[in-house]
Amino acid sequence: MIVVTGATGNVGRPLVRALADAGREVTAVSRHAAQVPDGVRHFAADLAEPAGLEPALAGAEALFLLLSGDLHAAGADPAGIIRRAAASGVRRVVLLSTQGVSTRPFGPTRIAMRELEDAVRQSGTQWAILRPGGFASNALWWAGSVRDRRTVAAPFGDTGVPIIDPADIAEVAAACLLDDRHSGGVYELTGPEVITPRGQTAAIAAALGSPVRFHELTRDEAKAAMVHSMPAELADDTLDILGSPDPSELRVSPDVERVLGRAPRRFAEWAVRHADAFR
Repeated sequence: MIVVTGATGNVGRPLVRALADAGREVTAVSRHAAQVPDGVRHFAADLAEPAGLEPALAGAEALFLLLSGDLHAAGADPAGIIRRAAASGVRRVVLLSTQGVSTRPFGPTRIAMRELEDAVRQSGTQWAILRPGGFASNALWWAGSVRDRRTVAAPFGDTGVPIIDPADIAEVAAACLLDDRHSGGVYELTGPEVITPRGQTAAIAAALGSPVRFHELTRDEAKAAMVHSMPAELADDTLDILGSPDPSELRVSPDVERVLGRAPRRFAEWAVRHADAFR
């Protein structure tokens, strides 16, 4: 049985589906009640309380660990989840980390994530670590303003990074959970091209078949919106990358193709699949 945390999110949902389609027994963990595919067990747990996850881990062979924003905050103990998983007999852990661990290792949230990576390595389990850059699904933050005003509001309109489709992250995660060949792998996951917020706006407009205006926010305006869903330090770390990516953050990684045998999906493909969210 494979336990998937963050199972109702942009990565967890397609991962649960991929594992179920592969014929594996899956427990989908989320904070609140949720619909899951037929044959998948759902378990409600708050990862901020690792003890509450123990019933879901009973009998599990593998764990996919995705942390919500509050588990990056001071005082959180995500390593406790790793310890309890190993003690429960979990033999494989796949951790969703972040590209910033290697590109900006001294940011506060990156130091914490590096420590969690180390906890995974030292857990006595087989493991794999996924380090994605920016997510294409972050564009869903703009869905309301596109629906209501046909406007995207974002900072750094002409500065881009190679953002990745969460469906590609999910497929890589499934491969790491199911295939021994990926044990001990650390994979940097990016999309196939650098794309700016202005370019994303154009792709959304093309998917909708109607114009969408781009409005550039200041950094302070963007941070004020972001801190509603993540700690301020994580918002600052994210804005540092979006505003001034270094050469390593602009590099298109070969790792998606290395694992899946195909190129990662372009943002325009993501926009077409999710066009209804913007209508």
